[in-house]
Amino acid sequence: MRKFMLAMGCAAMVLPATMIVPVSQAGAQRYKYREWRDDRGRVRCRKPDGTTGAVVGAVGGALLGRTIDTRGDRTVGTLGGAVAGGLLGREIERGGKRRCR
Repeated sequence: MRKFMLAMGCAAMVLPATMIVPVSQAGAQRYKYREWRDDRGRVRCRKPDGTTGAVVGAVGGALLGRTIDTRGDRTVGTLGGAVAGGLLGREIERGGKRRCR
């Protein structure tokens, strides 16, 4: 009886996690393109915000700044490289175009 109750408890915890609610067809295709209309009928645009580029650029810039600054504590080179790399990576990911047309 104890093993049966343990098995039922495990099944009760695992079973709801395996039941995935299917996404409706309209909801799945709503944000597929760069432009879409919101609930009020206005045209919206999906643009990258640059977060991933900023993080990757900051890490790369910190490593490069630490390599270049070989004297003393090397903190200035690391921080300067991280800031410059973060700004550069953000702008690269966002792209030069501000418009979404």
